[in-house]
Amino acid sequence: MTYTYKTKGTCSSYIQFELDGKVVKNVSFKGGCNGNLKGIAKLTEGMTMDEIKEKLSGITCGHKSTSCPDQFARALNEISKQDK
Repeated sequence: MTYTYKTKGTCSSYIQFELDGKVVKNVSFKGGCNGNLKGIAKLTEGMTMDEIKEKLSGITCGHKSTSCPDQFARALNEISKQDK
């Protein structure tokens, strides 16, 4: 299933990704730091939702209280809550 998450407080405007069960695939960010976000997308490809949440949750960007990786973790956290 494909998900689109509208980010809050970051340079990227949204994150799009697919879930195959709990495994994340085809991650892409719209906007933001192009090279860094392509790297995050590649590094998280094939990881489980829980692995990504554990690694990316709480990362900040500069003076902001969140970041694009943190927003990705938040998106996965919201989906996890919906599944319960």
